Amino acid sequence: MSEDGVVAAVSAANVKAHVEHITTDIPSRLAGSANAKRMDEYSAAALRKAGVEATVHEMPGLVSFPDKALMRVLAPIDLAIEANTLGHSVPTLPEGIAAELIDVASGAFSEYEGRDARGKITLSELSYHPARHEKQRISAIMGATGCVMMNWGHPENSAVPFGSVKPVWGNPTPDTFKSEMASLPCVGIARTAGLKLRELLKSGPVRVWMRANVENGWRPVQITVGEIHGMSDDFVVVGGHQDSWPGPQATDNAAGNAAILELMRVFQQNRDKLRRGLVAGFWTGHETGTMVGSSWFVDRNWDRLREHAVAYLQIDQPACAGTTRWSAASNVELKGFHQAIEKRLLGGRSFAWRRAVKNGDASFFGLGVPMLSAQGTFTEEELKKTALANLGWWHHSIENTIDKLDFAYMADHLRIYAAYLWELLTAPVLPFEYVSVADQFIERLDELKAGAEDIGLGDAADRARSFKARAQQLQASAQTWRGRYAAGTLKDETPAQILNTAMKRLSRTLVPLASTSRGAYGHDPYGYTPQGTMIPSLYDVPRYARLADGEARWMLGTQLVRDRNRIADALGDCSRLIDETLRQLA
Repeated sequence: MSEDGVVAAVSAANVKAHVEHITTDIPSRLAGSANAKRMDEYSAAALRKAGVEATVHEMPGLVSFPDKALMRVLAPIDLAIEANTLGHSVPTLPEGIAAELIDVASGAFSEYEGRDARGKITLSELSYHPARHEKQRISAIMGATGCVMMNWGHPENSAVPFGSVKPVWGNPTPDTFKSEMASLPCVGIARTAGLKLRELLKSGPVRVWMRANVENGWRPVQITVGEIHGMSDDFVVVGGHQDSWPGPQATDNAAGNAAILELMRVFQQNRDKLRRGLVAGFWTGHETGTMVGSSWFVDRNWDRLREHAVAYLQIDQPACAGTTRWSAASNVELKGFHQAIEKRLLGGRSFAWRRAVKNGDASFFGLGVPMLSAQGTFTEEELKKTALANLGWWHHSIENTIDKLDFAYMADHLRIYAAYLWELLTAPVLPFEYVSVADQFIERLDELKAGAEDIGLGDAADRARSFKARAQQLQASAQTWRGRYAAGTLKDETPAQILNTAMKRLSRTLVPLASTSRGAYGHDPYGYTPQGTMIPSLYDVPRYARLADGEARWMLGTQLVRDRNRIADALGDCSRLIDETLRQLA
């Protein structure tokens, strides 16, 4: 069996059959509900039918069951607006809350500049810039008393959205429960209603009233884990959430679950060819728990994951109807590997790439496991027409029905996912490269050092350049050994093991620095603004450079110097790791 064999073996018809069953027989799969547990049992049964080991794990999860909200415009007109309470919203008292409305567009910090949101209710758009959770957090920081979030989509979109606003990633700790839980009542409204409010605001003040109805609490929740063993202890994780909002939720994420089940079926049939194992995670608490399931899995399997996990492939909302362009998000050490596959298999379709940031079930960043997520997306022109509805106008609404899936395009998705996994599971030397990682560090540190010379970022950038020189040597050596294995003349796996161990250790060090603010042993809040930048812990360097001498600058400088030291030490350690690896291979 080869890549061609597994690519030919995956079946979109099998995926469609799973989606039809899930959306018809197990709709409304809210974490902590009876249907969510039935979904876990279905996943486990399907895995076992394919011969895959499967286990259902139960854990406590802080989840949310939001209900319909009430909303009215009080002035300048009287108008009732249909609304859904957003998950983990703070419930209002029965009398609700009333306040002046302020339009903050995307809800980012920049939208508040020169404006006073204190005591007001904010109106924002459900784009992912920033995510709902961060819109709520920012509104609270700026002194608002509540949030109204209008749906995305075309101007005529009347779908009322669901969604969650809990910033805490996974179950809270005593500290994050105090500092990061949602603190405002929040409701979602249709885009048609939001645009009406925006028009009213153009003519003067608008006063609104709203009542949020929600039950937040701890419930037993479940995840399903399947495993195919390979010839070594190393493995790849493929995962996606199986909890969902009310309704069929075909694209989100019945389609992803079905794709994972089909991939596991095919790779189980070819398990004797796999150098590495394949672990499938069907997560829960993604929607109303903010990644409870995947973060629990990482926390409770830390030692094994730290030592042996190679990469994480996330499959969430593949083959949405109307998507034509392939888009991948990954840690840059994976970029060359997956783009070579995309170029080979996409048949002329365009494809795009972006640096992976901590959204979806990206619970593996702190651990230091590089991740890849990829699926069809809309064109830039289509996104502009639908207020950046990159997951479809129907996303998080009861309109998310099976007709929102393109099963012809699903066949392409399966072929590409199978090719990704085949190479990750069978290549003697892992297909990673770290020169591009070094380039990202160099570019970001050079960008930040101007105006903040006393932080020492120039020296840290020099460390990054030294690391790049070593990474180029490592890449040249890896390519040489890959060629020898490809030629079939080398049977000794020792050089490959040395290289693979080094690559895993490099990612363990570099991924938390490049992609998190808190590092390995905590989680940034969901949608945290610094996450949009390379090296999030240095996000405040530009602000530091603008501050006048005084307490605020001195305290921030202390923090940034410590973060700089962590980065410089790590880059130095990575250079020494490569030196030692090359000595072992000499």
